[in-house]
Amino acid sequence: MAKTVSKVYARRVSIAAGSAAALFGTLVLSGQSAQAAPPGPPSAATARTYLAQIKQQPEGPQDGYSRAKFPHWIDQGKSCNTREVVLKRDGKNVQQDGSCAAVSGTWVSPYDGATWTKASDLDIDHVVPLSEAWKSGAAKWTTARRQALANDLTHSQLIAVTDNVNQEKGDKDPAKWLPPKASYRCQYARMWVWVKHEYGMTADSAEKAALKKILDGC
Repeated sequence: MAKTVSKVYARRVSIAAGSAAALFGTLVLSGQSAQAAPPGPPSAATARTYLAQIKQQPEGPQDGYSRAKFPHWIDQGKSCNTREVVLKRDGKNVQQDGSCAAVSGTWVSPYDGATWTKASDLDIDHVVPLSEAWKSGAAKWTTARRQALANDLTHSQLIAVTDNVNQEKGDKDPAKWLPPKASYRCQYARMWVWVKHEYGMTADSAEKAALKKILDGC
């Protein structure tokens, strides 16, 4: 009898622990315990492996490039487009109106550490810029594949950052531009490599050298 009671008690404890873990997971996913972020990139070690697998090749021409060839921001359901989804994901206490536009909230730009309370002060950066992607192989892609890259919420391709910093970055690769916040550069390099590797893009020699230097120091 004692053994039966013990087993029942143990089962109840296990269920309670599981429920608590599930609740904790729900709180984390809903952003109540910490600010959300883009999907985490692979480790520095994995990123180094991915970097070695990326084909080294000079950038192609800019000829024919247009942002319109990378359709964005597309509908993501519930009246929200990709930009609005990222603003909600990357902010804290974000409130949206009936059209899904962010009307209040707090955002910390990882590129420079600046804090903003107006969505208009933020750009949604394409970590691998669309122009860079075009010159790294996307010129030969279908429009559907370019659209997937421009609206990718699965990999670390989209992030809410200070608009002026994003404009300073433009379409530069890591050999020509890195986030002003030095402590974020390892994360940035891992994000960049993950996206390029996932989409089979190429990288020029200076770009690969810059990324290797950063990843070797992570």
